Amino acid sequence: MLPEEIIIAPVVTEKSNNELQEGKYTFKVNKKATKIEIAKAVEKLFEVKVLKVNTMTVRGKSKRVGYHTGKTSDWKKAIVTIDTNPGEATYLAKGGKTTKISKKYKDSIEEFMGA
Repeated sequence: MLPEEIIIAPVVTEKSNNELQEGKYTFKVNKKATKIEIAKAVEKLFEVKVLKVNTMTVRGKSKRVGYHTGKTSDWKKAIVTIDTNPGEATYLAKGGKTTKISKKYKDSIEEFMGA
């Protein structure tokens, strides 16, 4: 699946707005997407480093319009924790030399509130 097919929309609620300071963003995602696919899609779309992904299936509610009763559809919600302080990563290369790499990651998702 393409990243645009995995991440459907942001979920903007009072609780999700409070979690933004902790680096937790909530998205409505495709029901067939796995945690690994969600993490890769968020990293590719928003250029951030994903630390953790929690997913849950939200059950649809029973609704009634006049005499007719029905049910809203089930959907999948993902809470993605990103790295709010991306730094340089160091590792040992051949010969025991320490090598630093600094990938250009953002520390927040600016598009989250605009969508």
